[in-house]
Amino acid sequence: MKAILVKKPGGVEQLMLGEYPLPEVKEDELLVRVKATALNRADILQRQGKYPPPPGASPLLGLEMAGVVEKVGARCSGWKVGDRVCALLPGGGYAQYCAVPAKMAIPIPENLSFEDAAAIPEVFLTAYQTLYWLGGLSQGQYVLIHAGASGVGTAAIQLVKYAGAVPIVTAGSAKKLDFCLQLGAKVAINYKDGEFAAHVIKATERKGVQLILDCIGAAFWEQNIACLAFDGKMILIAAMGGSVVENVSLRKILLKRLQIIGSTLRARSMEYKVRLTQSFVQKVLPGFEDGSLRPVIDSVFDWREVAKAHQRMEANLNVGKIILRVSESNDGLP
Repeated sequence: MKAILVKKPGGVEQLMLGEYPLPEVKEDELLVRVKATALNRADILQRQGKYPPPPGASPLLGLEMAGVVEKVGARCSGWKVGDRVCALLPGGGYAQYCAVPAKMAIPIPENLSFEDAAAIPEVFLTAYQTLYWLGGLSQGQYVLIHAGASGVGTAAIQLVKYAGAVPIVTAGSAKKLDFCLQLGAKVAINYKDGEFAAHVIKATERKGVQLILDCIGAAFWEQNIACLAFDGKMILIAAMGGSVVENVSLRKILLKRLQIIGSTLRARSMEYKVRLTQSFVQKVLPGFEDGSLRPVIDSVFDWREVAKAHQRMEANLNVGKIILRVSESNDGLP
């Protein structure tokens, strides 16, 4: 099969369209012909040699995909050849075919395209896990979402509203702030202005937020602690703004009874991901079917333009997900 390969760790010039062995399909797996995949920050880090895939995972880039079932393993039930599915992957999405555990496959609602569906698994499962499972999100709570216009951010805004809670976001441009407001954020704050905590405290009538979804880390640490209400939780899913906090005071954490929770999804066990996926299908997927939830797509590139797609994400230009359409052509990269 054809797949996007990384010649050696480095920049986008290391990406190439080449040949790769067809995945071997186990009895409890589906072979899926990939129609679309999507970019994640982890793809860029892996391309640079900074984020190796988990043991046993495909070394190919791509943490999610949407496509058509081509083969059903002998021990799979509920699926047939021709079914449209999307799924979270530990790797291997940048390819014409991938193997997916049948219990992790998500049926694509009829009203969604393959490109739409490819924009769902990684960001919506990440946001669902952090907000609902780890954060204990409930109706009426205030939630602060950093990088609100990112893939996870746009998913989180919608899931917070879906739970009857109130999203407050930060983003770095007027365009992104406006989009977040249109998506349902109550307040959108430009973090480049420096001070966001005062705006958050004002928006919550000086009570603070019950939950923070943070991908920034050290750069926002002190303001995040200031924003949290008593018994509040901060879920840290990345550290794009640094991982080392200097001169940390634990006083406010103790006095406000705060919980700081770190989490990643890619390295979780298969059993955990299966439970998460099946919970998501039961509780959240109906929202895509009735239109109360929607994937947010920034742009769609043919997979032969993968270098341009990576450059767009690295420049922080995207609002929502960047999609790669896996074409039938066997031509190399331009």
